[in-house]
Amino acid sequence: MIQELKASYGKLFEEALINEIAQVGTFKEVPAGHKLMEIGEYIKGMPLLISGVIKVLREDPDGDELLLYYLEQGDTCSMTMSCCIGQAKSEIRAIAETDAKLIMVPVRKMEEWTAKYRSWRNFVFESYNNRLNEMLLTIDTIAFMNMDERLVSYLREKARVNQDSIIHNTHQEIAYDLHSSRVVISRLLKKLEQMGKLEIHRNYLKILDL
Repeated sequence: MIQELKASYGKLFEEALINEIAQVGTFKEVPAGHKLMEIGEYIKGMPLLISGVIKVLREDPDGDELLLYYLEQGDTCSMTMSCCIGQAKSEIRAIAETDAKLIMVPVRKMEEWTAKYRSWRNFVFESYNNRLNEMLLTIDTIAFMNMDERLVSYLREKARVNQDSIIHNTHQEIAYDLHSSRVVISRLLKKLEQMGKLEIHRNYLKILDL
C-alpha cells in the first residue's frame, strides 16, 4: 500500500502522513460498475483514489440521474468529506467507471490530520475548490448548452478519463448520465455519425473526430 500511496500522493503528502494513511486506511479494489456509495447512506470513510475512475451522480425525485463529475487518480470527493464531518447522509451516488483501487480513510482521522498536517489541509481545500469548479461547469452546461453540445462534451470527457476512443455505454446509460431520454440521445448520436464524428456499433461507440 505504501508504494501505491507514494505513487499517487507522494508529491502532496509528507512521508509521516503517508505512513499514517497506510496504518489506518483500508485498501479496496473494485470492478467497473461497482457502487461505492449510495444516496441516503451514512459515510464512514473518505476515499483516496489510487487508480481508475469513479463517477459521481445526483438523483432527482423521479429517480433520474445526472452526472456531476469524475474522480481520477490522486483525487478525493469533497462531498464525501462534508458528509463525514457533519455525520450526514450521502447526497450523491458514486460508481466505478473503470476498475479502480482506493484507500478508505476513517472519519475520525480527518479532523486530526487537518490540525496536524499542512499538506492534508491544503489537499482538502484544493479538493473542495476542484469539485466546486466541476459542479459549476456541470451547471453551466445544463443552463447554457444545447443537448447536442452537452452530448459532445460528455463523450469527449468520457473518452479522456477512460483513455479510450471506444465508449462501452448504451444509449440509455448515456441518457441517464445526461438526464435526458434515450430517444433524444439516439437521435443526436445518429446525427453525429452522419457528420462523421463517431461510429455507432451494436454494443459501443467509436469516437472519430469530436
